[in-house]
Amino acid sequence: MSRQNKQKLELTWIGKEDRPKLEPRILLEDPSKSYHAARRVKPDAQLGEPGYPGDLFDNRLIFGDNLLALKALEAEFTGKIKCIYIDPPFNTGEMFEHYDDGIEHSLWLTQMRDRLEILRNLLSPEGTLFVHIDDNELGYLTVLLDEIFGRPNRIYTVTFKQGSATGHKAINPGCVNTTNFVLIYARSKSQWTPNRVFTARERDKRYGQFIVNIDDDYRDWNIITLMQAFAKAAGLGLKDARKAAKDDPEQIESFVLNNARSVIRTARPSYSGVSQAARDLIDESKRRPDSTFKLERNDHSDMYFKNGERILFYADKLKMIDGQYVAGEPLTTLWDDVLSNNLHNEGGVAFPKGKKPEALVKRVLDLATSPGDWVLDSFAGSGTTGAVAHKMGRRWIMVELGEHCDTHIIPRLKRVIDGGDKSGVTAATDWTGGGGFRYYRLAPSLLEKDRWGNWIISKEYNAEMLAEALCKLEGFIYAPSDTTYWQHGHSTERDFIYVTTQPLTRDMLAKLSDEVGDDCTLLVMCKSFKGKANFPNLTVKKIPKAVMAKCEWGRDDYSLAIRNLPEPEPLPGSDDEQAEAKPKKSKVLRGKRKPKPKEEPNLFATEDGSGSVKDTAKPNTSGAKGARR
Repeated sequence: MSRQNKQKLELTWIGKEDRPKLEPRILLEDPSKSYHAARRVKPDAQLGEPGYPGDLFDNRLIFGDNLLALKALEAEFTGKIKCIYIDPPFNTGEMFEHYDDGIEHSLWLTQMRDRLEILRNLLSPEGTLFVHIDDNELGYLTVLLDEIFGRPNRIYTVTFKQGSATGHKAINPGCVNTTNFVLIYARSKSQWTPNRVFTARERDKRYGQFIVNIDDDYRDWNIITLMQAFAKAAGLGLKDARKAAKDDPEQIESFVLNNARSVIRTARPSYSGVSQAARDLIDESKRRPDSTFKLERNDHSDMYFKNGERILFYADKLKMIDGQYVAGEPLTTLWDDVLSNNLHNEGGVAFPKGKKPEALVKRVLDLATSPGDWVLDSFAGSGTTGAVAHKMGRRWIMVELGEHCDTHIIPRLKRVIDGGDKSGVTAATDWTGGGGFRYYRLAPSLLEKDRWGNWIISKEYNAEMLAEALCKLEGFIYAPSDTTYWQHGHSTERDFIYVTTQPLTRDMLAKLSDEVGDDCTLLVMCKSFKGKANFPNLTVKKIPKAVMAKCEWGRDDYSLAIRNLPEPEPLPGSDDEQAEAKPKKSKVLRGKRKPKPKEEPNLFATEDGSGSVKDTAKPNTSGAKGARR
């Protein structure tokens, strides 16, 4: 088969080839909504120590359309985000009951594809993406992510138990849906180095023996049953001890944890799977069943044998989980110990059906991050990701367009920073407060139309905003010099950009060329210039003409608006069909205002997992003009 005829396995849908030309907006800080603690909580002496990032103040909360916000972050954060957790709308179909499923899936996939491609760019080489989704779009999303990230970089599909088969869900026949899923992808599997995570489990009751004199020489160990040891410690008879353990299991659980070094069981080892030295001791212990034998090892814990079996210690099963030693096992792909019920008080905010447990986000961050790493959530919802990341000493970025950005997220984060939030993972992380965040809005579009329909630079842009915006558009890092007026940004150590709205003459360009010198190059973005700009170290472009074709200008909302969907066909015999059959009278509106269109639902306005909509308002940039981050 020729190279041109080769095809790849991919998911196709209506409109897949349509891609938006996104404008890389700048971000404007609103200092009135930024917030930080009144004082440093962590001592300066500890700042910078490995594993101790100190108080974090450079976290970011961004209000605006999340696709535009992700594009705005690309220039600064490409390759820098260690972990991304998103809980996008689940596309349950509740918003689309009157429309064709094929169109519904296509629109949802397009919206997700556009965001996931940017999210992949933002991830560091060793970074991880976590996508929380239900079974409605699980199959489609998996294939889409395989296409964007590469199938080899699909790490796990985790099943997350979010509830129990109780209440109204258990009334109808058939299966009760109690699970969601978390898709986990690595930016590059070859560089992916997850942390070792354990989950708490019930006590393993096979450990039913007890070494009375554990600190004596192993050859003198006296082994009795666990219940005998518990009875002796509690000062009870054996019968009463069994009743106490049954009536109040916490008593024996505490006894086992406090004496884990002495609690043991025996197990027959795999004879062919151990070393020759171990096999020799196994054989010897069978010949002398009343004696205990020890195999010393340099790189592992010592092994003990009795009567042909190995002695296993309960202490080896204990793991430090959320600040406590408990029986633990390695994290699996079934997360059934973190339920989504009883979350109404967590974080001090109400967010029905959309809030995720802080313990879930903590597990994600435990697995994929270390203190000081950047964490991103572009569907912030009630702000759970930022709250947990803050308590765990991670830097975070959240994006949200809904009104709950102000009504829910900011108050929640303030409580975290002030040390007033005692819920969620506060105790597990030993959090007492500190740090802060900066609040940003997306700047308005750089270009707007004048009254004649011509594109001009927006009147809301001052010189500083214009310079930063053009740096983003042209691929420069915005870094204005304090000493050299023509250095507004740079792409390399010798390549600079200069932005001005002043018209330039040839004499002015000649002087500028002399100042730049032979060792540097300069891109000049100006409103106009006269004469030929044939200087070897200068490239001159007119604005806005030079950037007209780069982006879609004046578009603030890239979420899914139902108004763009086709109208449903009327059912045969319905009132709508009969109404269409009647001739309609032509109406002319004279001197009357057209009726205001109804507000349409917006799929990507919130994180709400049910797909419900809280707000479709465009970002308001009033009061933030010219503010810098």
